[in-house]
Amino acid sequence: MSTTEKPVSPEESEIPDTTKASQSRDDRGIDRRGIAVAAALLLACGAFVAYGVLNSDDAPAPQQAAPAAGVTYEVLGEGTADISYRGPGGDKATVVTNARLPWKKTVSVPLGASPIVNVTLGEKGGTASCTLAVRSRHVQRATATGAFGRTTCSSELPAPEASAASEGAQ
Repeated sequence: MSTTEKPVSPEESEIPDTTKASQSRDDRGIDRRGIAVAAALLLACGAFVAYGVLNSDDAPAPQQAAPAAGVTYEVLGEGTADISYRGPGGDKATVVTNARLPWKKTVSVPLGASPIVNVTLGEKGGTASCTLAVRSRHVQRATATGAFGRTTCSSELPAPEASAASEGAQ
């Protein structure tokens, strides 16, 4: 009977190969070192992020408010009227519909903008007058009469640079 198997010699006995076991231990050592390096890098990155978040020296400085003047709008009369006026934004009008008269509002208007108040009476008409005061000084007064009567009070505020120069001279 012929076989293709070779007989096992005493040198080829089935003794476990210990070289493979030692290689796997070395592989695990390399893995542990890699994990240690990755953990150290992660810790360093976390420290840089924490430093950036907690470091307030580079925080942006708060913006200074634009110079403004106190403006008082007042509408006298009886009944109601639609009123629009320039408010703190400086470039947008604020509208109040069917405002009960008398009506008064004080706002800060940026220098360089023109304070203005418009009054429109309703279909019942009547009489209403607007007044405008800048920095507590009366500037203008106007009157509207009749159905859908209209009036406007306005003024000019100095530019911010001119105002700063005049305050420095006082």
